[in-house]
Amino acid sequence: MFTLRQIEDAHSKVKSGADFPQYIRDLIAMGVSRYSIYVNDGHAEYISNDGRIVLSEAEYEKLHIISDTDIIKFKQYLRAHQQGKTNYFTFCENSAETGIYKWEIDTANKTCIYYDSFGNFVLEEKIPI
Repeated sequence: MFTLRQIEDAHSKVKSGADFPQYIRDLIAMGVSRYSIYVNDGHAEYISNDGRIVLSEAEYEKLHIISDTDIIKFKQYLRAHQQGKTNYFTFCENSAETGIYKWEIDTANKTCIYYDSFGNFVLEEKIPI
């Protein structure tokens, strides 16, 4: 079973979206089946292959998430982040600014799904691993 410390160590190597695929490979090796990041404060919920849950603490002060999702602007921010042009916190700020409440990573399917504050699906993308 993985620990929060192991996840934090792997996450500390992520400086931008360009580092994300390696981070996912590291989580898969640890036995993480999926996880969610909550944009409002950066806390995470990690779920193991056998269903155990590990929760993290808030990463930053609460961000205000707008209620109207701007998918076009979000896609621009996401593309910039994936190209290494923004750091993680900036991406979280950009996500809140465009109405993204959380994202959920499914390591088996290698997908990332973004949701709005109402739990509605906003965007799904494949993770290039």
